[in-house]
Amino acid sequence: MPALARLTRKIAAHHLNEETERMSEPDSNSPEQAQAQAQQQAAILMQALPHMLHYDDAIVVVKYGGHAMGDDQGARSFARDMVLLEQSGVNPVVVHGGGPQIGTMLTKLGIKSAFSDGLRITDKATMEIVEMVLAGSINKQIVGFINAEGGRAIGLCGKDGNMVTARKLEPTGAEVDLGFVGEPAKVDSTVLDQILGRELIPVLAPVAQGENGDSYNINADTFAGAIAGALKAKRLLLLTDVPGVFDANKNLIKQLRIDEIHGLIADGTITGGMIPKVETCIYALERGVEGVVILDGKVPHAVLIELLTDYGAGTLIMR
Repeated sequence: MPALARLTRKIAAHHLNEETERMSEPDSNSPEQAQAQAQQQAAILMQALPHMLHYDDAIVVVKYGGHAMGDDQGARSFARDMVLLEQSGVNPVVVHGGGPQIGTMLTKLGIKSAFSDGLRITDKATMEIVEMVLAGSINKQIVGFINAEGGRAIGLCGKDGNMVTARKLEPTGAEVDLGFVGEPAKVDSTVLDQILGRELIPVLAPVAQGENGDSYNINADTFAGAIAGALKAKRLLLLTDVPGVFDANKNLIKQLRIDEIHGLIADGTITGGMIPKVETCIYALERGVEGVVILDGKVPHAVLIELLTDYGAGTLIMR
């Protein structure tokens, strides 16, 4: 089905944004007002069309972070956006985190949790909870939201089809044993190759198995970067709780190159938790991803604004 026809069909059910949703509600507007609203809807479609053609049949990996998930309303809005992307000709792949949800469950069960350099130290008992929350409750909740909005989602983790083989993460210079925290050693895209392009939306939990048979918890950003690289995705979108990368004056940087990132880290402009995010961006770009965007997942329809409008959102990083 042509991209514009797919988008038009989906807007009829889910709407491109809150404005079109408001305009579609029955009211007592005059014929002139109704015509003006229809023209605004047409203008939205026309603005989206060239972007849809740019991403037609392209793979877009979206990392949906624990803090970006928000409440059920935000999760349902995200699900609608994923369905709309798939119906408009894009092949979305969702990779989700779940740090806050894991922390909540560990507290409920009375299991203490410690961190080292932002990474959760994961012993055997903690890993069982991590896998239960990530590959179980969170994964199936997202799948359920997408399906409820008219999509066809399928929940998987790195173990399925040996999609991701993990190795134990050994942080440079760290003396702390992180336990069952891993990093991608190998990605086999066979399962995803069979899913994509068949009106299915894969939803992936960042849990993988090592060659020794142990389960490993992988940082969701890192997992998403490895998946995007293996699929040669057109875009990797990292949804987080900040608008993007800021310069020294706290202004949002709209676009960066890899060489500029190294300079911003060296001069202290990029610090803290943003460093591993931009390192993930570089990792993905070096493996064939065309562009990576860091954007605020709490902004309604942030993914659609980035991909289907002239404005964009967040910081775009290119080779």
